[in-house]
Amino acid sequence: KLRVSEPPNAYDFGQIVNALNANKDKAACADLLTITDPKTLPVLLSNKLEGEILLIFIQSLEHYIAGKDPGLAYQHLFYLSKAERFKVVLALLSKNEKEEVQHLFDLLTESHSDQYSLEDLESLKKFYEL
Repeated sequence: KLRVSEPPNAYDFGQIVNALNANKDKAACADLLTITDPKTLPVLLSNKLEGEILLIFIQSLEHYIAGKDPGLAYQHLFYLSKAERFKVVLALLSKNEKEEVQHLFDLLTESHSDQYSLEDLESLKKFYEL
């Protein structure tokens, strides 16, 4: 498992994400997302968001973060939707990939957090075209 620390800039963040994605290391990706302020995601991703990256983020949030900290998972989903290329990447997701995104939203709907309401979640689902 890769050890991750908070990346100081978009270049380093991209390098870490690419390494995590190459190894399909969802646990380390979850560690990265846990130490990364969700508000910084659009800047850290810059114009580098791609389908595989969105997917490993979704899977990491789903399997490692949503159960422990649904508020953090929601925040990451919210700020991911603000990233450059988000709409393009979303349009290219397969039916199965979209179902994974839906499953994460289902988990968050079942969980309760003071960081989001069901209305917030429904509104965000529209950004994800669900």
